[in-house]
Amino acid sequence: MLEFENVSKSFWTGKQRKVILDRASFRVELGNSLGILAPNGTGKTTLINMMAGLEKPDEGVIRRGCRISFPMGFVGGLVGRHTAKENARYIARLYGLDPDYVEAFCRWLSDIKEYFDMPVGTYSSGMKSRLTFALMLALDFDIYLIDEGMPVTMDAEFNRKAGDILRERLENTTVIIVSHQPSTLERFAKSAAVLSNGYLQIFDTLEEAKRVYEHQTQG
Repeated sequence: MLEFENVSKSFWTGKQRKVILDRASFRVELGNSLGILAPNGTGKTTLINMMAGLEKPDEGVIRRGCRISFPMGFVGGLVGRHTAKENARYIARLYGLDPDYVEAFCRWLSDIKEYFDMPVGTYSSGMKSRLTFALMLALDFDIYLIDEGMPVTMDAEFNRKAGDILRERLENTTVIIVSHQPSTLERFAKSAAVLSNGYLQIFDTLEEAKRVYEHQTQG
């Protein structure tokens, strides 16, 4: 499970304090995928990064009782001076997995040819995205984090291969996805929440969340 207990997060913009979360408490159980609706500019990426452990809350506690992915499309975990092979083997050891398997899987799925043995810092943004996506699928997490704002540029053949594997994984795993479009959540979420002005409201169904969200954004 993933649990937030009285979590607060804000930033100083130079003119005012922007509140991302204000004493938010919620829990995501395995098997109950959650979609979070939030208008652009409300802190969707910050929220996802906090779930992944990439950012710390100002106050409160975040508990992670299972393996939670880094956000889909996130490339910050790669070391630029190391090759894809070195990155894959290092990350495999961090997660207690077989480095040979993770290396072979990433080499096959990313399909970046000779670049796999070159420093990641020499890659295009598309190659980095392919490698990161391959790593995420190789690690086989319990909860996958998807941020619609993450830049992912990949070709059609890669999308087909990776998409097939991801669909298979999502049948047996849990997803947390943040988006400003209700239609994006329909493919993944069983329950839903609305993030607005620092407050996170949890609803039993996506339909309830959509009604509240549309009322807020159209009002």
